[in-house]
Amino acid sequence: MIQNGMAQQSGSTGASDLQPAADPVNFYSAVNTYVNPVLPGDHPDPTLLKVGNDFYHCGSSFHFNPYLPIYHSTDLVHWKVIGRVLPPANTGMVTDRPGAGVWQGAITYFYGAYRIYFSSHGQWFSTASSPAGPWSAPVRVTEHVRTGPLGYDNSIFVDDDGKPYMVIKNGQKINRLQALGVDGQLTDTVINLDWMNAGLQYSWAEGPVMCKRNGYYYYFPAGDVSGGQYVLRTTALTADSSKWERLGDFFKPITDPGNTFPRPNHISAPVQLADGTWWTLGQSYEKRGNDDWSGMGRQTSLYRVVWEGDRPWGVAPVSGPVVKPALDNDNTPWRSVHTDRFDTDSLGSWWHFLTQPAAASYSLTQRKGWIRLSPDTGRTHLVQKETDHYYTTVTRVNVGVGIPEAHGGIYLTNGKQSVFARLYYKHGDNPRIVFQLDTALREVPYPKGKDVWLKLERFEHRLTGFFSADGKSWQQVGPSLSAAPIDKAQPDFNSWVGTSIGLFAERGPVDFHFFICKDGFSGLPAIGSNNYYGISKINRGDNRGVTNSSTHGGWLMISGVDFGAGGEAKAVEITGSATKGGQLELLTDDPQNGRQIAVVPVKPGGQAVHTGSLPKVSGQHDLFIRFPEGSPGDITIQSIRFLRTTR
Repeated sequence: MIQNGMAQQSGSTGASDLQPAADPVNFYSAVNTYVNPVLPGDHPDPTLLKVGNDFYHCGSSFHFNPYLPIYHSTDLVHWKVIGRVLPPANTGMVTDRPGAGVWQGAITYFYGAYRIYFSSHGQWFSTASSPAGPWSAPVRVTEHVRTGPLGYDNSIFVDDDGKPYMVIKNGQKINRLQALGVDGQLTDTVINLDWMNAGLQYSWAEGPVMCKRNGYYYYFPAGDVSGGQYVLRTTALTADSSKWERLGDFFKPITDPGNTFPRPNHISAPVQLADGTWWTLGQSYEKRGNDDWSGMGRQTSLYRVVWEGDRPWGVAPVSGPVVKPALDNDNTPWRSVHTDRFDTDSLGSWWHFLTQPAAASYSLTQRKGWIRLSPDTGRTHLVQKETDHYYTTVTRVNVGVGIPEAHGGIYLTNGKQSVFARLYYKHGDNPRIVFQLDTALREVPYPKGKDVWLKLERFEHRLTGFFSADGKSWQQVGPSLSAAPIDKAQPDFNSWVGTSIGLFAERGPVDFHFFICKDGFSGLPAIGSNNYYGISKINRGDNRGVTNSSTHGGWLMISGVDFGAGGEAKAVEITGSATKGGQLELLTDDPQNGRQIAVVPVKPGGQAVHTGSLPKVSGQHDLFIRFPEGSPGDITIQSIRFLRTTR
């Protein structure tokens, strides 16, 4: 069964509320809930395709290349990149600058082939026999006078008879439908829906998608980049406005004051699962009062769609856990920045480049176990989409001899690439470690050689730089810096894209031995969890903690934690306090079926460090911490840190 807006004839609505009707005990020991966003970081303009028990997502990649990453999931919550549609080598058609590039990324399946439609100086499509690719060279969609310009952010709707339509959007007032032929090109007569937004009722009425249910066609236009999502319906695909009904807002009113994604929109076409429930993906900037994280881009969340008769509603976003779809995960970890030890001959699909020349300016073979970035002129980058507010990024840098001007290190940039933080080694006549954000500059002499470990710690908007000669003993590079200029909203919506974290080299080749974003040996704030249940957060300035809120205990998950290589992690320290005390259980990958790696006893008393030993564990894992049953609020933890030696 394949869906990207295809009809699914069913009157079943499933449960009417995302929140648990009761408080099932197994929610405290197994992952039956999730916390949005499921695709944290910059994932704008989501589209969604259901194929049997598999789900595929794509959206606008803009100037980040290789273009159009394809994500796969089996449960709509855990996602991984499985391929990319367009390499930069054959995309002279793409403008290479922030805000330009490739828009739309509408993934679909019809007439026996997977296709992805996108816009870049016109409308194009590529085809494949599998969503993982390889994808064909792009073919331009032929425009017709009767259709008019095809614009951008179009989608594809496939009717229940298998006939596909392009849902066309151009500017503010052009909304149209037109069938597609077996060759993927427009055919038949255009269905003109320009009346829909003639009075700008829906602002831009952009990113329209469609689905079908119980004989009704549903048309979902978004307002604009700042928010707003609407829905109309009809019983026939017609240009006659009298046959359409405007249903108003799609999302239910938000009642949770703690919600940080205030205006979700630009949804994917809703899909129906085997249990009768319907779901959609939607984007939103993150902001809570004056705490602005808009710079991370439009983050993508998963929303339940409920039906009141034949009227669809998107369940309002909330700040806490919601019941996940009745689907099984295939062991895909939570979406997080990936560790890379550069020990293969090909680059992981999670990386992207900020320019087309950068995509040809690296090597994994010139030095085994290292990646070499070699800028042609100026600077080159290798980055991933930033996904968290708390992490410690670590790399080992080696600057070769012969080019005194060469330097490189860790790079964090906003989407416009106008504000960035750099922590790097610079040799030459005055070798030193440099930590820079905008006009703020910190420098420390480093005469010990061209091989150095660098560490950038993020605690919300605060950045702190460190360096080391051996990766064990660290020295801070001056006072911390504020990343607020990177994190906040930027002019023209930050060129439509979000922050990236990774590596850079400048004025000559630089080698990197590894890249770790969430270093487990540097300390993990408990409030930086990505998923949880039965947990409350306690905020007292920088002394922030987490405790259970139920007699059944509770759990939290910190995604993408790196435990080192070769069984480096020998022990764990948990900083916390307790009234009566008890035991905290640590597991990797899943609280019910994952591997137990430690049981840490927490003694009664004020804040202290509590330790436990570890079996051999390596690599990158989602870390679960399970609280014991008992009195709510008895144990409070602030941070977790792994050790290379036992104590």
